[in-house]
Amino acid sequence: MKLKVRLFASLKDRAGGERVTVCVEEPVTVSTLKEVLATEYPALAPALATSLVAVNRDFAFPDTVIEAGDEVALFPPVSGGATTEELPYPTYFELTTEELDVQAITALLTEPEVGAVVYFQGAVRGETEREGLPDRTLYLEYEAYEEMARRKMAQIAREIWQQWPLVRGVAIVQRIGKLAIGDTTTFVACAAGHRDQGAFEAARYGIDRLKEIVPIWKKEVGADRSVWVEGDYRPTEADRHDL
Repeated sequence: MKLKVRLFASLKDRAGGERVTVCVEEPVTVSTLKEVLATEYPALAPALATSLVAVNRDFAFPDTVIEAGDEVALFPPVSGGATTEELPYPTYFELTTEELDVQAITALLTEPEVGAVVYFQGAVRGETEREGLPDRTLYLEYEAYEEMARRKMAQIAREIWQQWPLVRGVAIVQRIGKLAIGDTTTFVACAAGHRDQGAFEAARYGIDRLKEIVPIWKKEVGADRSVWVEGDYRPTEADRHDL
């Protein structure tokens, strides 16, 4: 069976392209796929132990079976429009290269019963102060597995409603592409009738969860080098979209 594997972030750099193709004997699992990739694409081998795999736009695990026609993607751990799914309250999920209109986004969440909108807005810092990264950042480059990212944003909204049922609207926006110092990178907002109905906690949960399960990566670009920033969160079966 021939499989095409999409690559993202540092894995794309290692392989020198956005896709690789392998021929494997059935049945194929994620574990056997990684073994074949290590043999046929040695440049990928050092990163495969920590790399994540998605099958049909959701997390897959070593014993997950891959079938002909499946969409397979390989990517490093996550670094720090609207879905077509039916969701019960107003939502806005987007990946964009454009500047954000915060007032317009929050207006989408503000229905008559909403009296509070709490949001987190992240920005590009010029001084990183993290080991292994440039001392001073010139700019960031963000990349996303867009089809899966929007799906996981909708999953985060459902998780929020399970924990904070009085929260109504949820917005999650991630900028992608090249971002300069001071540019907005991320925006997460939660709306509720009152400030004490979980909006603060839900917004904090939303940004934390975004950095765990939404496939988005950033490259820190400094004067002398650039580095892809990878996280250390390892998804579990509980992080799957269908659970």
